[in-house]
Amino acid sequence: QVQLAEAGGGLVQAGGSLRLSCVASGRAFNRRELGWFRQAPGKEREMVGAIGWGGARTYYVDSVKGRFSVSRDNAKNTVTLQMNSLKAEDTAVYYCAARKADLVSRSLATMTSEYDYWGQGTQVTVSS
Repeated sequence: QVQLAEAGGGLVQAGGSLRLSCVASGRAFNRRELGWFRQAPGKEREMVGAIGWGGARTYYVDSVKGRFSVSRDNAKNTVTLQMNSLKAEDTAVYYCAARKADLVSRSLATMTSEYDYWGQGTQVTVSS
């Protein structure tokens, strides 16, 4: 059982920054891949970034590379998404997600179907 809760969403001007946090409860946090997803109105939920067990391995969708950064603190059961140079097209509901514990993958999971636990989401709105 894993429960996730996001925080930090809000309204920001284009070019600004925002930091989202997600706190997890449950077992084996340090043996789960974690991800951040977003869903804009009328669009399918998409992967933003992912992070491996120890935090060294990360993945970012092309549209956010160089602007967003995912990190985790296993001692605090948290994962964060630092968003810089925000654009209007970043406007979406952002979700944190976790996979089942102890999964082995050659690459970090990037599909919504590969994640098993989800937060309720936090709204990020970027004005232009």
